[in-house]
Amino acid sequence: MRRLLALRQEGKFTTGHVRTVADALGVRERAVWRWLAAAEKDETAAAAPGERARYYGRFTVTEEVRALLGLWRGNVAAVHRELTARAVRGEGDPPPSVPTLHRAIRRDLTPGERAGLAGGERAARKHDVFLARPRSWRNRVWETDHMQAPVLVDVDGTARRPWITWFTDCATNAITGVAVTPVHPSRESVLAALRSAVLREDPYGPFGGLPEKVRVDRGKDFLSRAVSAAFDVLDVGVEDLPAFTPHLKGTVEGLNRAVESMFLAALPGYARQPRPGRRLSRPKGEVLLGFEDFTARLLDWTRWWNTEHRPAPLRGRTPLEAWREDPTPLRDVPAADLWTFTLEDAGTRTLTTRGVRFRGRDYVGAWMTGQAGIQVRVRFMPHHDHRIEVYHAATGRYLGPADLADQATEEQISAVRRARAARARRLKKDLAASQRERYAAVTQAEAPQRLGALTTVQAGAELARATGCDLSDLALPDLIAPAAPPAGWRTPASLAALTTPGRPLPVPSGSDEVTASDRRDGRVPRAPTDEDGDA
Repeated sequence: MRRLLALRQEGKFTTGHVRTVADALGVRERAVWRWLAAAEKDETAAAAPGERARYYGRFTVTEEVRALLGLWRGNVAAVHRELTARAVRGEGDPPPSVPTLHRAIRRDLTPGERAGLAGGERAARKHDVFLARPRSWRNRVWETDHMQAPVLVDVDGTARRPWITWFTDCATNAITGVAVTPVHPSRESVLAALRSAVLREDPYGPFGGLPEKVRVDRGKDFLSRAVSAAFDVLDVGVEDLPAFTPHLKGTVEGLNRAVESMFLAALPGYARQPRPGRRLSRPKGEVLLGFEDFTARLLDWTRWWNTEHRPAPLRGRTPLEAWREDPTPLRDVPAADLWTFTLEDAGTRTLTTRGVRFRGRDYVGAWMTGQAGIQVRVRFMPHHDHRIEVYHAATGRYLGPADLADQATEEQISAVRRARAARARRLKKDLAASQRERYAAVTQAEAPQRLGALTTVQAGAELARATGCDLSDLALPDLIAPAAPPAGWRTPASLAALTTPGRPLPVPSGSDEVTASDRRDGRVPRAPTDEDGDA
């Protein structure tokens, strides 16, 4: 428009110029003539041809409308009702029609803003543009993450969703290590996956070696003391990414999405991620995979991914081909040393005739014969409390494993777990019954009315049971003997018996009856009379 206005001012403007602009923009010539007329009246219209000017009364999205869109999760009809109600109360101007409000929102807000106001930051992130990191060399950077598989698996008779912990190489898209946990993962899962990732022996190779850096996402398991110590000893840097930034570790996040659509969705027991407040459901009578079978199938898929799959970033190559074509030298660690480095240190202990004392229990091993009295260092795998690894405290030499002494049998452990589960279910049922409240149904607006009546005696008994016992039952009067009172004081018989050496004990407290023999024998002092004067 600015160029057409300049040509008109110079006297060189022709209809051909209008026709050329219309062809270039894909509009009719009448539209160009209309834009040119608007630009002559207002210079600002030349910057945005075709848009209605503000002085025509066009409705624009205000901060109030944005706040209401966030409140009503992008529901434009609800926003319109709220604006109308405020206008009726005299709190603002009447809003435009619903179609006009829709047009203004589409015009003034970007797709990312509309998605963010309706679905939050994760929905808005789908409309962002992200940069791609340049491809580096193998073992330059690894990424790691936990993933809960959307598949129900039979774990000791209970349907559970296992967790997958894996490491992936960013340069070759290879899965270097993986560990599967039936329940929520811990630092033990990270250490197990790290060992499988670093080792290049069968069945882990040929991928592996020590990386230069590992990216994590602030997970407490990846930043635990044991895992951090293992990374420090292995000379591996850790890049702690900010929270809620999955795009900064896109390699492993892409793997999480790929394994679900390419492998997990075809397994029995597959259930998509449920909506908030809903439970996972599956067809009745469906036979679930066992945990061992699920793990075997996942490892087979991992081998297929590394040796046969051809990801798009590798341009027709498999991760194995990309790995072998990279001439970068690898840093290997012996399996025995790697096992030592990935154990948690528990400090030094003294080896006694009962073995090594660790966490209140004794651990023994056949190699301990004749070794009692030496100082040893204990290392252990987190949560594997049936065995520890023992090293010489002074030299660091590996002495051998030690197993838990007097370990219970599998039958005993199963019986204890069943008893604990029954107790937990009973306690949960009792708590739910005690906290359940019922209210009367209403057909008009009125205050809620609780149902359930108690007498005064029942309420008192319930409160007495809640407090445990009376405070008088907790009193221990004989725990600390009272000091002797001054000689001029007239003291009660019970206190005088406790503080006077050799004096017989008084009658039990609370007894009001005193016999004549008691007075004659001097076990109860005579009550004061008027002849004795004031006490």
